[in-house]
Amino acid sequence: MKVTEHIKNANGKTLFSFEIIPPKKGNSIQQLYNNIDPLMEFKPPFIDVTTSREEYVYIEKEGLLDRKITRMRPGTVGICAAIKHKYDVDTVPHVLCGGFTKEETEYLLVDCHYLGIENVMALRGDAMKHQQYFEACKGGHQFAKDLVGQIQNLNKGKYLHDVIEVDDKADFCIGVAGYPEKHIEAPSLKTDLKRLKEKVDAGADYVVTQMFFDNKKYFEFVDAAKQEGINVPIIPGIKPIAVKRHLQLLPQVFKIDLPEDLIDAIDNCSTNEQVRQVGVEWAIQQSKELQNAGVPVLHYYSMGKSDNIKAIAKAVF
Repeated sequence: MKVTEHIKNANGKTLFSFEIIPPKKGNSIQQLYNNIDPLMEFKPPFIDVTTSREEYVYIEKEGLLDRKITRMRPGTVGICAAIKHKYDVDTVPHVLCGGFTKEETEYLLVDCHYLGIENVMALRGDAMKHQQYFEACKGGHQFAKDLVGQIQNLNKGKYLHDVIEVDDKADFCIGVAGYPEKHIEAPSLKTDLKRLKEKVDAGADYVVTQMFFDNKKYFEFVDAAKQEGINVPIIPGIKPIAVKRHLQLLPQVFKIDLPEDLIDAIDNCSTNEQVRQVGVEWAIQQSKELQNAGVPVLHYYSMGKSDNIKAIAKAVF
């Protein structure tokens, strides 16, 4: 079932969902299952599975370092199929512009269609570590709106190069990212909202926000999006702080602000266990306020761990 159908069928009730990352190559999928199992009691209608783009590794060869390109966490579509089969839940694979040609994207989407996966999250992705700015690979998309356009074309039976008489069209529900505190590369929030509107106009069906820690920023973002003519569901993304270094890391990586009350509470912690508890309590407070405001879904960034997400869900759902 599509994410938008799940929202419609909930009749105003806030749903619970979460996002996981694939295991590194060589690691068992069982660890993933161990972290999903405790969250299934909250009946998530869908689970997102991230996609990592390629990266360079250096391998010593005859005294020299040989640079090779690899993906450390492959298997997104396979994991989606495995989770769908094991838990009878819808899955949402993340589809990136970065590191994928249009042809590779088409093949991935065809696989998803055969597997009965009806939802995809279309993202540009980050720049590689050696790049100052994002660069599309040769034959790939530069912008998420163009990726959305390709997916919509497939929904209409239009493939990249082949003229095909289609008897089984795909019908993907397409999610895209939104940024309550604007994308790090956007010159202004207004400009960023225009880019979001372009993604919706290209065919996006719903939006999931980047993490935020002040609900006011989410409410203002939703209001501004509506004024821009964006009328699709906007799902808030919540990440509980788990370790003290998140105080520096999250603002640096995601260019977000943390509320002073949260900063003070974390500064007063002497262990990461205490920080984790502060993160849980803050996320519970956030979640309850958002739930009372009638958000369609509360979407949690689990990053492979579920104990704190379970504690939050138990208090909220």
